[in-house]
Amino acid sequence: MPETIVDRLRASDGPTFSVEFFPPSDDAGVQQLIGTVDALGGLRPDWLSVTYGATGASRYKTFSAVGAIRGTTDTPLIGHLTVAGQPLGEIRRALDAYARLGVTHVLALRGDPPGGGAFVPHPDGLISATELVRFIKGYGDFTVGVAAFANAHPEGSAELDARILLDKQEAGAEFAVSQMFFDPQAYVSMLGRFRSLGGTMPVVAGIMPITVPSQIERFGAMSGAELPRDVVGPLLAVADSKEKFREVGVDLITQLCRDVLDAGAPGLQFFTLNRSTATVEILGRLRDPGVARAS
Repeated sequence: MPETIVDRLRASDGPTFSVEFFPPSDDAGVQQLIGTVDALGGLRPDWLSVTYGATGASRYKTFSAVGAIRGTTDTPLIGHLTVAGQPLGEIRRALDAYARLGVTHVLALRGDPPGGGAFVPHPDGLISATELVRFIKGYGDFTVGVAAFANAHPEGSAELDARILLDKQEAGAEFAVSQMFFDPQAYVSMLGRFRSLGGTMPVVAGIMPITVPSQIERFGAMSGAELPRDVVGPLLAVADSKEKFREVGVDLITQLCRDVLDAGAPGLQFFTLNRSTATVEILGRLRDPGVARAS
């Protein structure tokens, strides 16, 4: 059988390194994406991941991006798939599209409504990521991953998140990728809660580089918790210098990666915003002492 991402995560030759992209909105964005994939190729990522559009038009761009990446590299791909705003027929068509593109790994997510606001299930769709996992496993030969929350999901609690993550595993999920976080203890605590309930699947740490001041507030909102003071303080101290801010940001995120790897994270997934420079720099620093798999 072909090697899966789960096989790589459970291998003993070091943590994995992977990258998440979003589907570009125009031709210039596609060229930037291809350039980023090329720039990261020499680092031999274990897999690449492409997010799923919130509307019909943007979902088409997801498949276009997957096709563009597959024309550039033979690195394994994960295609995202969400429940929000979709009837079951659309989910079937998405899985068929991934299969035609040679994508055998799917990240199953609930997702957020295209227009924002509270999640309301589609009347002809599914109600949760757990249901989506179960559906995908019954639909085709896919390896399925899911999201994990290092910081508690805004609609629940840390304890509920752990139970839902276990439900996803029992539905057929084989690995998880955490949402971004900036406190290593948040990841460690989340993993401890999951393991205490009997969770066994590997949980990759989701990493977002910080390179500009505007990201401080925005990333706090996206991660579900304010950035820790020991992250914000050093960044604000150099916020008047673009170069120093970026340097400090790279230093802090590199240390975050070291901390979670030391705590046993099986891999790191970088949310790149379709850019490569900071990820290349951080991974280069990690690999110098042989922390990550050599390129």
